Amino acid sequence: MTVALNHRVEGPAEAPVLVLLNSLGTDLRMWEPQAAALQDEYRLVRLDTRGHGGSPVPDGPWTLADLGGDVLALLDWLGIATASFAGVSLGGATAVWLAAHAPERVERLLACFTSPYFGPPDRWLERAAIVRADGVEAVADSVLDRWFTAAVDPDLRAQMRDMIVATPPAGYAAATEVVAHLDLRDDLGKITAPTLVISGSEDPACPPEVGLTLAAGIPGAEFACVEGVAHLGNLERPEVVTDLIRSHLGKEPS
Repeated sequence: MTVALNHRVEGPAEAPVLVLLNSLGTDLRMWEPQAAALQDEYRLVRLDTRGHGGSPVPDGPWTLADLGGDVLALLDWLGIATASFAGVSLGGATAVWLAAHAPERVERLLACFTSPYFGPPDRWLERAAIVRADGVEAVADSVLDRWFTAAVDPDLRAQMRDMIVATPPAGYAAATEVVAHLDLRDDLGKITAPTLVISGSEDPACPPEVGLTLAAGIPGAEFACVEGVAHLGNLERPEVVTDLIRSHLGKEPS
C-alpha cells in the first residue's frame, strides 16, 4: 500500500518536471542547492521518502517497489504524467527502479552516487539492528564519514548530522533493510530513458567502478565522475552536479 509523501513543488507550472529523490537518512532539504539553481527552469518535485522527514512511517518490511510506488502515487495525485528523475544513493536506486518498471513515466534519468546492488545484506541488516536498538545517533558519525571527504565544510557536515539524527529510527531501519535486499542488476536492460550515471571519485559506498558498471548495464547510458567528492556529491560540489543535471536535461532525445 502506498503512503502520502511529504513533498514540495517549486517552479513554473508549465516547465518540464524534475523529481528529486533523497538518500537514506536525509530529507528533501538535501537538494537545496539544486533547487535554488533550477527552480526557475524546471517544475521541481522534492519529496521525503517514506520513513523520512515529514512522510509517514508505515510498518515494515518495505521493498524498493514500495518506495517507487509511493513516488508514482504522488505524481498521480499531482496530475503529472511524465517527469525526469534524479536520485542520490537509495533515491538513485528508486529512480532506476522507476525507469525499469514504469518506463512510460520517465523522460530522463540521473542516477547519482548509487548502485543497482549494494552488496551482501549482512552489514546493512547489522546497521538496521543497531538503529532499532540504539537510535540513529549510534550510526550517524560513521555514516557521515562515508557521505563526505575530510575537506568538507564543517558547517555542512554538522547540518547533515542534524538531518540524519532527526530521521525516525523505525523509518531509517526499514529503509536500510530495503537497501540490504535491493538488486536491480537484471532490470537495467529494460531502461529506455536517456540516462546519466554520476559517481564521486572518493565515494567509498558507490565508487566510480560501481557507477561505470551501472552505466554499462543501461542501454546508451553516459557516465560522469565528480572529482574530490564522496557519497553526497550534490552537496559537496553542488555547482558541478547542478551543471551535469542541467546539461543532461537539456539534451534532445536520441
